[in-house]
Amino acid sequence: MRADQTDVLKRLNYIEGHIGGIRKMVESDQYCVDILKQTYAVRKAIEKLEAVILENHLHGCVPEGIREGREQAVIDELMQLYNLAGNR
Repeated sequence: MRADQTDVLKRLNYIEGHIGGIRKMVESDQYCVDILKQTYAVRKAIEKLEAVILENHLHGCVPEGIREGREQAVIDELMQLYNLAGNR
């Protein structure tokens, strides 16, 4: 993740700001559909964040782990992520 840390932090700041905006919308009793539109935007932003982090992991940490002889640990971690993502 080192190479794209700036991008990841930028995305996190965006998500945090959006969450704060949603809180304010709820506190000021905004229209439900408008709030839901914002929650959907946050969900998409989180999905993009996850994709960036996963891509960095696959290009950096995974090959490094394999080179170091930790193939099974790398595979186990990837399977855990796959299962957490609801793909099973």
